[in-house]
Amino acid sequence: MKLKKIILIIFIISNSHVWGKQPPENDLADYVNTLQGTNSRFELTRGNTYPTTALPFGMHTWTPQTGENGDGWKYQYFKDKIRGFQQAHQCSSWTRDYAVFSLMPVTNELKLNHKAREVGFSHDNETAKPYYYQVLLENGVNTEISPTERGAHLRFTFPKKEKAWIVIDGYTGASEINIDVKNRRITGYVRNGGGLKRFENFKNYFVIQFDKPFIASGIWENRDNQKWNDELSKEGRGIGAYIQFKPGQKIQTKIASSYISVEQAKLTLKHELGKDKKLEVTKAKAKKVWNDHLSKILVEGGTEEQFKTFYSCFFRASLFSRKFYEIDQSGEPYYYSPYDGKIHQGYMYTDTGFWDTFRAQFPLNALLYPEMHGRYVSALLDAQEQCGWLPSWSFPSEGGSMIGNHAISLLADAWAKGIQTFDSKEALEAYFHEVTNKGPWGPANGREGWKEYFTLGYVPYPEVKEATAKTLEYAYDDFCGYILADMTNNQFYKDIFSRHMYNYRNVFDSSTGFMNGKDKKGNWKRNFDPFEWGGPFTEGNAWHYLWSVFHDPKGLINLMGGEDNFNKKLDSVFTVPNKIVVGTYGGRIHEMTEMEVADMGQYAHGNQPIQHAIYLYNYSGQPWKAQNRVREVMSRLYSYTEDGYPGDEDQGQTSSWYVLSALGFYSVCPGTDQYVIGSPVFKKATITLENGNRFVVEAKNNSENNVYLEKGLLNEKLFTKNYIRYSEIINGGTLQFLMSDHPNKSRGVNEEDKPFSLSD
Repeated sequence: MKLKKIILIIFIISNSHVWGKQPPENDLADYVNTLQGTNSRFELTRGNTYPTTALPFGMHTWTPQTGENGDGWKYQYFKDKIRGFQQAHQCSSWTRDYAVFSLMPVTNELKLNHKAREVGFSHDNETAKPYYYQVLLENGVNTEISPTERGAHLRFTFPKKEKAWIVIDGYTGASEINIDVKNRRITGYVRNGGGLKRFENFKNYFVIQFDKPFIASGIWENRDNQKWNDELSKEGRGIGAYIQFKPGQKIQTKIASSYISVEQAKLTLKHELGKDKKLEVTKAKAKKVWNDHLSKILVEGGTEEQFKTFYSCFFRASLFSRKFYEIDQSGEPYYYSPYDGKIHQGYMYTDTGFWDTFRAQFPLNALLYPEMHGRYVSALLDAQEQCGWLPSWSFPSEGGSMIGNHAISLLADAWAKGIQTFDSKEALEAYFHEVTNKGPWGPANGREGWKEYFTLGYVPYPEVKEATAKTLEYAYDDFCGYILADMTNNQFYKDIFSRHMYNYRNVFDSSTGFMNGKDKKGNWKRNFDPFEWGGPFTEGNAWHYLWSVFHDPKGLINLMGGEDNFNKKLDSVFTVPNKIVVGTYGGRIHEMTEMEVADMGQYAHGNQPIQHAIYLYNYSGQPWKAQNRVREVMSRLYSYTEDGYPGDEDQGQTSSWYVLSALGFYSVCPGTDQYVIGSPVFKKATITLENGNRFVVEAKNNSENNVYLEKGLLNEKLFTKNYIRYSEIINGGTLQFLMSDHPNKSRGVNEEDKPFSLSD
């Protein structure tokens, strides 16, 4: 007996590193690796991220630059040379960037062009945290960056006995430089990126304050690489500056930017960095901000790798949407609007694409930051008033990219969760305008095929590109319009949108068992192949879009002939070959390769359309399959490393999927107040809510193998439901699960346990 006890104690001690830890609350930011997902390229993305140095939802971010000016591939992990340290705003490599300028330390011979001045580095000499980026370059210069919301504190430590230069690059568009030698200051503006072209007065004004005197300075331009020694002011395309300092110094640089004016940039510099005499002060303040932010969710009882993955994803989910407002002399918010080119009082946010982020990123925000989220949804209507359209893809103005009219999802979801900061009638009127017109800026600016959608009940293909995907997303959006009208007793719009929210039925082809393209005469697309990408679908195929009925899984189950057929088809997503037919794309796109690499059949988690599908087992009587699959995805497809994502991270969406799923629930249908149950990763997670309440998720006996929910208790009462309501979380309490290595096939199978479906 004693021997058995000794063996048991040894086993517990030797395995305590696996599932018994809790990260220290005051060092959560150090669990974050901002290099997560940076090992990306055109052919295969692992996140399409860059090592962002910023504060939560900060207006500006900072990053090292390994790519060329204007290249969407800002930083790629496999590259070994740095060309500059940029102020950045990029949402994705595919969208490029705007309002960019950079600084680069140069030694000995002055080299200006970004190709000539590049310097080697090693990841062994690199630190990448949210509050602090550092790299020792091969030219001997140690570069450090710590952020504020609208600026940054940089420090360049130069080697002794070598000439020391800092080159400021105006990037790809118009710019202006003014050098103030006496006050060791450079001011100016940059104007680059597609979103800046709509209004002539849209500029990013900056102030760069140095703490050491200049011994020489001049201006240059980056197209023909001309330079003008000792010149102090110039305006034009690609205008930059170069400054020389005494050798061997530590040069501290404080920077702030404004879309309003140089004077506002100076005010911001004073408010955010004025008292920070050393970079260590800015660094400590930024670290505290991140530790306080990340401590909103404290996880316990996991592995070191799981902690790092969770907090790295939580960090990435906390960057979008970005604040686009500034603080005036009186401490009040105001902003330059990218929608009408004018100055307005109040709050504005930007840099997000709703096709990605309506699914999880905003439902996560609604839980953790309801005050900010209330400001955000209210600002959607301000944007609509300023440009005539609800945003769909703001970067920073409306681009109309992708498909759907998902601003209504955010509005309905906020209202359903008690975040009622806007005029619901105004919101419904704005949405009605959106769905009965086509705007000038892209497929999601207004509605492509809206007349046919209303008259035929679907968007016809091939008359309209991506028509079936659009039909499915329009139907969901119309449900959101309907539910907002229903919640606010607006019978007029309730009647209108109730006619169209079932339109998903009209593109279900019972002869194939899939959603399919249908022409305006009602004929199904010929030579149908569910493995074929493109055509009537967006960045996917019929295997992916079959499940895009967020608001009515019960109706989809009925179309497919009942739960048994539904479950078999959903099972087969993971078991059929990961075969690819490139279809109308004419060649491979990276999403195809990422699905192959994931090796989970046709489950393409690296892109948004199918990310909710696992949770649909909760609607079809087999919730244990969702529990198993969701844990498999988190374990296999996510990590904290440079290869950390299974595809594009996409403005916080793929990270938010992980954060919510790791907590044990996910937002299948934004617009309702429900989060659908999965399987929590950690033994305990404590969410500290904005109202001061705490919601705790406990998973007893949780482990890598114990992924199934044997039993549930909510505030010590039996909990059999496959969903939890927003109010139940916000009000605080404890959700307990007893975990097991085998499924409990009698839990969560009754009709009353299933989440919301419109057909119910």
